[in-house]
This record gives sequence, C-alpha cells and structure tokens, in this order.
Amino acid sequence: MTDRQKAQLEENRKEKIVALMKEPAYIPMKEKELACLMQVEPEDREELKRLLQALLLEGRIQVNRRGRYFVPAVQPVIGTFIGHPKGFGFVEVEGRKEDLFVPAAKTGGACHQDTVEVRLLGSFPGARQEAEVVRILARGMRRVVGTFQQNRSFGFVIPDNSRFGRDIFIPKEKTKAAVTGSKVVAEITDYGGPGRSPEGRIEEILGHINDPGVDLLSIVKGCGIPDTFSPEALAEAQQAAASCGAAGWEEELSHRRDLRELPMVTIDGEDAKDLDDAVSLLWKNGQYHLGVHIADVSHYVKEESALDAEALQRGTSVYLTGRVIPMLPQVLSNGVCSLNAGEDRLALSCLMTLNSQGEVTDYTIAPSVIRVDERLTYPAVAAILERDDPQMAARYERFVPMLREMAALSALIREKRHQRGAVDFDFPESRILLDEEGRPIQILPQERNTATCLIEDFMLLANETVAQHFYWLQTPFLYRTHETPDQDKMRRLASFVHNLGYSMKLGQEQVHPKELQKLLEKAEGTPEESLIGRLTLRSMKQARYTTQCTGHFGLAGRFYCHFTSPIRRYPDLQIHRIIKEQLSGELDEERTAHYEEILEDVARKTSRAERRADEAEREARKLKMTEYMEQHIGEGYEGVISGITSWGLYVELPNTVEGLVHVSSLPGDFFEYDEAACEMRGSKTGICYRMGQRIRVRVRFADRFTRSIDLVVEEQEQEAG
Repeated sequence: MTDRQKAQLEENRKEKIVALMKEPAYIPMKEKELACLMQVEPEDREELKRLLQALLLEGRIQVNRRGRYFVPAVQPVIGTFIGHPKGFGFVEVEGRKEDLFVPAAKTGGACHQDTVEVRLLGSFPGARQEAEVVRILARGMRRVVGTFQQNRSFGFVIPDNSRFGRDIFIPKEKTKAAVTGSKVVAEITDYGGPGRSPEGRIEEILGHINDPGVDLLSIVKGCGIPDTFSPEALAEAQQAAASCGAAGWEEELSHRRDLRELPMVTIDGEDAKDLDDAVSLLWKNGQYHLGVHIADVSHYVKEESALDAEALQRGTSVYLTGRVIPMLPQVLSNGVCSLNAGEDRLALSCLMTLNSQGEVTDYTIAPSVIRVDERLTYPAVAAILERDDPQMAARYERFVPMLREMAALSALIREKRHQRGAVDFDFPESRILLDEEGRPIQILPQERNTATCLIEDFMLLANETVAQHFYWLQTPFLYRTHETPDQDKMRRLASFVHNLGYSMKLGQEQVHPKELQKLLEKAEGTPEESLIGRLTLRSMKQARYTTQCTGHFGLAGRFYCHFTSPIRRYPDLQIHRIIKEQLSGELDEERTAHYEEILEDVARKTSRAERRADEAEREARKLKMTEYMEQHIGEGYEGVISGITSWGLYVELPNTVEGLVHVSSLPGDFFEYDEAACEMRGSKTGICYRMGQRIRVRVRFADRFTRSIDLVVEEQEQEAG
C-alpha cells in the first residue's frame, strides 16, 4: 500500500467517525462508548484513540470536561501559541494575515509552541484581534535547553528560550548530577498550572556554561537540530564514498557528458569546504557559453536510504559562527561530493548560451563528469577584477581572461534582472572571528564584491533556467516561491518611510517589486539605508518551497527553484533526482505519481527546517556579538537608531551589533513613544529621537547568557524636533 493510499484510508476512517457524531441521534460519548458503538475490536482501541486525537488537532471534533466527544456547531480557531517573556503571547493561525494577541490572564496555561484552540474576544478598530486560549490540544516543547540552578533539596532549569516563560522544577532524584551552571536538556514531565511551575527531569548534561563550545551546542539542542548521524547513515556514506572513481564508474560515465577538458573553476569563501558549484565560460562567435556545474549528490544519496532520511530530517546544513552542522556526513560533503580541484567529479550541468545582451538563447541540462582546474576565492577574484592586483593576476594568469568575461556577463545579467524590477538587498554584513576556544576576538565588515556578485548572478540564472524548463514540462517539481507582500504591511512601510522623507507608490491591489527597488535605491548611501532595507525585508513574506510555480516576488521572476546547492540543501537534492529521471526517460507514470505523493510533504518539512536553521544562525550571531561586546563595556560608538518601541531605542553600531537604550535611561527629560510617528519625544524639551538618526552611545552592560546589550546615550546637546 502506498503512502497516498494509507493517507486516504485514514481519512476515510476519520470521516466515518465525524459522520457518526453528526447523526441526529448521537449524544456525546466517551472513547470506550464509541468503541462499543462502532464495534471496535480491543486490539484496535489504540488506533481509535489516535484517530480521535488527530481529529481534535484538526479542530473537526471537540471533547468536553467529562471526556465526551462531539462535533462543534462552529468550527474552532486553532493555531500555534507563541509565548512572550512578559507572560502574554500570540497565536499564529494558518490563513490569517495577523497573529492573535493573547493577554497574560487569558493564556490558559499554554506554553511556547503549543497547539491551542482559542476564542476570539472583542477588538477595537485598528487594534490587533485579541483571543483567549480555551484548550491546549498538543504540547509543542517537550524538551527545554537551559541553565541548571541547584538548591539543597531540588533544582530548577532556567530556559534559554525566554519565550517558554517559566523555570522548570527538577526534583533532587532527577537532577542526574547536574550542578549550578550546567547547561542541560530537561524533559518536561508536568506542565504545571496557575501558581505551579512545570516539572521535569534532566535528560542530558551538555557541559558547564563556561566550557568552550557549550554555548553553540546549547543553541543547536534548543532549536532541535540533529547534530549526530546514525551508524546506518555513516556506514552508507562510507560505502558511497568508496565507490567514487571505482571500476563501476565506467558504465556511469558512458551516460554522461565528458566536460573534463572544459576550463573550469570554483569561486567560494576562503573557509568553504563543501564546494557544490563550479563555473565555466567561453566567448565564441559573439556568444557567451556559460556552464554552471553542480555536484551530483543524488548519485551517492539514494532515495529511501538511511542517509536520505537523515538529510530530509535536517533539511539544510546549518552554518553557526565557528561551527558547521552539515546535512550530509563530511566524507560526502567535504569529500567525494565536493568539487575539489584536480579530481574527477560527477555533476549535473546547466549549459547556457547567452547573446551579447545577456539573454539566454539556448540551454542544455545534462548529467556530466567534470574536473575543476582551480579553486579560487572571493578575495582573490575581487583583487584581480577590482584592483588588477599584479600578484593575483600572475598567480592565476591562465584564468584572468575568463574571469574578466565572467564579470562582463555578470553585469549584463544583473542589469536585466534590475530592469524587470528585482529587489536587491545589500545589507552591511559582518564576519565574527573567533580564537581557538571559540571566543570572539574581532568583528569585521564583509561586503559583497564583484566575485560574490558574479557567482550569485550565475547561480540565479541557472535556478531560473531549470525552473522554467520543468514548469513547461509539467512534471512534479519543487519550486522556490516568494509571494507578493500583504498590502497592509506595504501601507505601513509606506507610512513609515514617509516620516523619513521617502515616498512609495502603491497600487490598488498589490505593490510591484520595482517600487521597492526604487525605494532602496533612493536610500542608498544615506544613514538610514540599512534601516530602510531591513524594514522593507521584514514587510515582505518569507520565501518557501512549494510544488506550485507561483513566482518569486523579490526576484521579479515567474520561475525559480533551488538547483545549485545539493550538498547543503535537501530541495536541490530532491529535484536533482527528478531531473535525472526525466532526462533518462525513467520518469514514467508510476514515478510521476510517486513524486506527486511525496513532494508536498518534502516542501513543508524543508521550509520548516530552513526556518529552524535561520533561527539557530541568528541566535549564534547574537550570542557571539554579545560576548564580544562584554569586552568593550564603557566604550563609546556612533550608531544609528534602528528601532523604536515603548521601552526604548534600538541602536545599530558600526560593527552591525545592535543594543538597547532603555527609555528610563534617556537623559534630560521624560520621554514618550509616539507609535504613529515612530519616534520618542521629550514631554518638556521636545527633544526627539527618530529612526535612522545618528546617535552617540556608550556600552553600559552586555550579558551573553540573556544575549542582551544595554547602551546609554552619551551626554551631548540635542536639538528639539
């Protein structure tokens, strides 16, 4: 029985239960009574219980306080509870544009990430809709990472995730030898209630809070990211690696294009080890012949293997500051799959022909065998292209002409993308340097250059070309979708930038990406450039993986997918399988049905895994930046106000670190927050703080454990606004 048939059978069983409860003669019954009425055999009682729980989670049935099940007259509102350290929370409801606000007194004991049923409360015009939690349907966080504190007869865990909101009581016999300062994983055994803390047991001790590496490990565990591979997956990886270049390759190579004589390079960061893309370029007869060659990971990672299951569970490699958690074991990711210079590698190549205007006039997608000639780095290529560095030019003399042609083609591709309205975010990024024990010693600016841009342009073009090809073939596929922003958020953005002296034209129904492009161009080079860029990004929807090709708003393109990074992203690996089967003629009716069955689930899981990885990477950067600023307490900086709330000013420093100036510490007056104007104004002096404004601040306090940085405004003359 296929997965689709199993799902259909389960749905039929659930429909049967719902239909029974909708009958006029039905009165709410307990599980045991239902089992008798439906003549469920004793050995099938657990299955009935599971189906009832599933229906509860879907909101299709309810259970009263006496444990009796019934179909509600009105379908309940069900969502995910998002906790806040101050006790209140929000509920994310699928299909609703805005989260529901849950006051602290109305949370019903819900914890962060619980699935809850809510009742909508009265709301005021222009205010966020309020709700009350009436039922907790499923607990979200069953394990919590935190810091252990020991008392004489018990202990408790302070969660790292402040959204959980409450400390966890640990009985003495369940502390597992943890001591004060231990970073631990605690399993929650009782979620507590009004006036009673949750209770749990120590499941794992990660180390002491000050031990090197424990800080990042805590983030990994807290986000639920798998950091070890099963013995079965490791064994499969070793076996796959051993097959590289073996006699069995001869048959494989007979089905591939041999591109080993084509001049080819990789261009990556200096520290990169998992090299999954190489590029080649020839200028011939007035045309560019661009090759984007991607590691054929699908040759080594077979569908339904232990290795594939773990790759899907991870969804993506996670790049933390000073640590990488790969999607695949290193023997593959840094070894036989990585396009290391001077070694034969299996690849999937997108060979494109472009005219002198940068338009793709022809293309071929083909399995190939390649041999990279040289491993280049972004700094080396930028030195050649931007500064004509004689040493670098001499060292890579053979490739200099090709690199210059690549830069010329990149400019053409980028200009065409710009003309159609693509939104290009160019935030000032930073690189955090660590010592041998993982302590931050320097934060350096990391700007885009010609080298990073040309690789980005070539990868985007290959992704678009592959997506368009398979869209018109109408085969099952995974696309990278970025939906049009909500009009309400665009109106709020337009209102905000108007206060900064910028204008936006909004259409009746939706904004065109070109309008956002114009806004960012107007702000380029101004003090508020970074601020406007980040606010614009926050106003847009999050890109995700889907089985429908509905376009990419940010790129202003109709077709887009992720094809170019199968070593570190599962969707790329998944579509490589589809591409190869289609090219070889193996994508028959049965395989098409198989992909139609699994791809929705793959899209959902990988989108969720991507968000999890993003959260971990953000937390790791915040942690290391806070740890770095601990060494600079008392020092002054000129920053830019990047956010204003009722509790204070957020200020971004030149090194991209952000800290908070609490409203109570603002000197010289009593300050009030004007939400409409998004400014902080003194009630007597009229002194005003606005977004994008430059401001001198001093570091008052930094705490890596709470990941908070407190700033104070340096005393200076301030004009009334």
